[in-house]
Amino acid sequence: MFKRLVTAAVTALLIAGLGACGGGGDVSDEGTDYSVDVDQDNGSVAEEPQPDTATTTDATVYGLRNEVRHLAAKTTRATRPHMTRKCTTTTRRVKHTTSTGSGTKRRTRTWYSTEQAKSCKQVRSGTETYTRVVRPERWCVSLDNLHGDATQDDVWYQVSKTTYDAAIGVDRYTHMAFTPTASGC
Repeated sequence: MFKRLVTAAVTALLIAGLGACGGGGDVSDEGTDYSVDVDQDNGSVAEEPQPDTATTTDATVYGLRNEVRHLAAKTTRATRPHMTRKCTTTTRRVKHTTSTGSGTKRRTRTWYSTEQAKSCKQVRSGTETYTRVVRPERWCVSLDNLHGDATQDDVWYQVSKTTYDAAIGVDRYTHMAFTPTASGC
């Protein structure tokens, strides 16, 4: 509840400040006091206060956008056993009997029929080639001054395609905050 009130107050102050200046500026302006925050759901870029005044979660990282890197998926050709379905039909003779009457007048009738059963199983039939993924596609962003610490530079994070596209759209050394999918690149 308190975080919502603080966020609402900061947003109101931001709107009032932008209105007094004659409107909002470009997100990638060099002289701006705002950072770029990437919304993971729809990929939009929004302005928000710098990280030292913003409330961030443990999963969110922030700093100055340094470099971006796209690593294409790496694949190779490989072979594996080719499995096919093999079915066999078997027949068996089944004995049927019925009885009528009782005692000395009991009569038994016997007849035979043939029933068929089908059984299927997977069997190896040679080999097949396929494309095996050695390394999946990755999008990476490097941050300087991680969490405001000037000694932590060139820290790489794997990010979603949406975050990567937003990072490409802003200038270098712009404040960014995002939730990475993994660390390192």
